[in-house]
Amino acid sequence: MVGSPLPPNAAPLEAEVLRVTDLAASIHGDEGVARVLDHIHLRLSRGKVLGVVGESGCGKSTLIRAILGILPGGARIDRGTIHFEGRDLLAMDEASLNHEIRGGRIGFIPQDPYLALNPLFTIGTQLAEIMRQHAPRDGFRGKALQRKFRDRLVALLRRVQLDDPEAALDRYPHQFSGGQRQRLLIAGALACAPGLVIADEPTTALDVTTQQQILDLLRELARELDVSMLFVSHDLGVVARLCDEISVIYAGQTVENGPTRRVLDDPAHPYTRALIACHPARAHGFAGIPGSVPSPLAPPPGCRFTPRCDAARDICARRQPQLRTMAAEPNRTVDCRLYDAAPAQQDAAASGLPA
Repeated sequence: MVGSPLPPNAAPLEAEVLRVTDLAASIHGDEGVARVLDHIHLRLSRGKVLGVVGESGCGKSTLIRAILGILPGGARIDRGTIHFEGRDLLAMDEASLNHEIRGGRIGFIPQDPYLALNPLFTIGTQLAEIMRQHAPRDGFRGKALQRKFRDRLVALLRRVQLDDPEAALDRYPHQFSGGQRQRLLIAGALACAPGLVIADEPTTALDVTTQQQILDLLRELARELDVSMLFVSHDLGVVARLCDEISVIYAGQTVENGPTRRVLDDPAHPYTRALIACHPARAHGFAGIPGSVPSPLAPPPGCRFTPRCDAARDICARRQPQLRTMAAEPNRTVDCRLYDAAPAQQDAAASGLPA
C-alpha cells in the first residue's frame, strides 16, 4: 500500500488532546551525545487509550519525561513540538507546568506501587497534597478545604473499588497490598479531574490476576470519565486488552501508528511484525528478534531497525524513512521504505545507477 507523507498540522478527525510532532531529544554526557528520541510522532483523541509499545531501551520512559517536562540533567529537546489541549508544553515555564499540568491536567500512574508512596505519611495526607497543589482559589480555606478534599478522595477510592475508603485514608502504605496500592495511585492520578492520564507500565509489578483487574478498572474509568490515557508498555497482550490505538517506537523513533486491532492483525512495519512474533500467546510458538536495540550514542544511519530487519534494502541504511499515511487507511501511519511509491527508482537514485 502506497501512502502520502503525514501532514504535520493535519486536522484531527476527533477532538485532540495530545499531539507530539517530530520530537527529538538528546542527552549530553561524558561519553558523548545520546540521541534518545528522534522523529517521534503520535496523536491522542479525547476519551481514547493510546498504547506506546517497544522493547526496553526504545525511549518509552524518555517520551513520558519529555511530555511532563522532567527530562534528566544534560538532556534537551532538539526539535519538534508537544501540544496538550491546544497548549505548547515546550513553551511553558516551570511554574506553570507545576501548577497547571503535572498532577493537574495530566495525571500520572507510576510503574512500581511499592516505591511510589511515602511510607511516613498516611494515604489521605499524600493524596490531599496532590489536590492542594492544584486547588483553585474558590474561597475554601482551612477545615472546609480539608473536608472538600476528603469527600473527593473518599468518592475516588470507592470508585477504584477500595473497601472502606474512609478508613483507607487514615492508613499507611505498608497496610495495603500491591494491587491496592496501585488503585490508590490511580485515584491520585484522577484526583484533579485531568484531561490526560499517563500510565508507565502500571501492572508490571503485579501478579496476573491483579493485573487483569487493574486493566479492567482503567478501561472502565477511561470510558466513564471520558479521560484520555497514554499507556506505556512492552507487553502487546496488555495493550491489546486496554488500548484503542497503538504507537510503536523503536530506538527512539516512531515506526507505526494505528488502531489496535488493525495493527495487531495486519502489522505494516517489520519491527511491529517481529514484536508480535515474539509474543508467547502466538498459537505456533514465538521467536526472538536477532540482535539488540542500538545504543543512542551511535545509532545506525537511515532506519535504525535496518541491522535487525529481514526485509531491509540498501536504501534503508542510507536514508531516513518518512512517516506516511497508509493508502485507504487515513488513521494509520508507517515509517518504512517498503511503502515508498517507487522503491526501485529510489534505490537507483540513492546509488547513482539507472533503475
